[in-house]
Amino acid sequence: MTKFFGNALLLSLIIILPSLSLSAENTSTENKTNTSQISEPEVKKIIWTGCGITKKAFMAEIAAAYKQKFGVTIELRGGGATKGIRSAKSGESHLGGTCRIPMHTPEEESMLLKLILVAWDALVVIVNKDTPITDIKKQELVDILEGKITYWNELSGWQGDKNSKEEINLYTRRSKISGVGYSMRKMLFNDLNKEFVSNKYFHSSGPLEKAIEKDKSALGVTGISSARKRNVKILSLDGIKPDYETIKSGHYTLYRPLYLTYTSLYKLPKAEKKEVRRFLDFIKSDEAAQIIRENNVVPFKDGFRLMKYRKDIFGN
Repeated sequence: MTKFFGNALLLSLIIILPSLSLSAENTSTENKTNTSQISEPEVKKIIWTGCGITKKAFMAEIAAAYKQKFGVTIELRGGGATKGIRSAKSGESHLGGTCRIPMHTPEEESMLLKLILVAWDALVVIVNKDTPITDIKKQELVDILEGKITYWNELSGWQGDKNSKEEINLYTRRSKISGVGYSMRKMLFNDLNKEFVSNKYFHSSGPLEKAIEKDKSALGVTGISSARKRNVKILSLDGIKPDYETIKSGHYTLYRPLYLTYTSLYKLPKAEKKEVRRFLDFIKSDEAAQIIRENNVVPFKDGFRLMKYRKDIFGN
């Protein structure tokens, strides 16, 4: 009897022990499966840094549309085209916005820095709303920048007192490599070191535009995308009014590209890399192009033919 119970106990242990072993194995496998299924934290924000003109041209509206569609915030930081390029290169920002290409300097040049041409903007001459002038010749603008023209009544489009000796208050950007400073020197002089005879210098386009709103004697150059949102007068150039159609066709000659820039994504965490790639796909989509168009800016694909006419704006 004792032997029977002993054999029965041994048999039960043989049955139970494999079950325990199998249970432990299943638990281990389950833990591995659960661990493998844990994903990286969801990205709720990516950072864009760049020029105010690019922000006003399309980025504010694009960021709003992207958040509505995907629930991800695009944090827009200012600082200018130079900062847009350099913050993207350094990895401080996921994306940069710039209206010029990178310079051949250690601060900006990198094989890993990528550019996407998103839209076409244009340099425009702006004056106070009450200044009696609507058109300026390109050569007159050059002469003003060089100090050869200093009085309003020297301009062919001047509609005020022909005998007035009111001086032009020329407002310019301080930096030669700001988006506007670079573009002006490249397109008007093909000389990036050109000095302008200016009454006052500004660190960014926003303050320059605001100052011209208050000064009836002021004249400055900025991007049309930001100028059209200010209380200023935008002058025609050689009789051609800058607008969507004249920029798209190239008839308004001071057009220029607006870029999105980023550094090769391999260094980013997997989730951030995926989100930035999704945004890059979105910015190149027909949906984004329509948003840009509705903001009265020319999407890249609408003005694709412009590239072959103005190769000077793509190199330094």
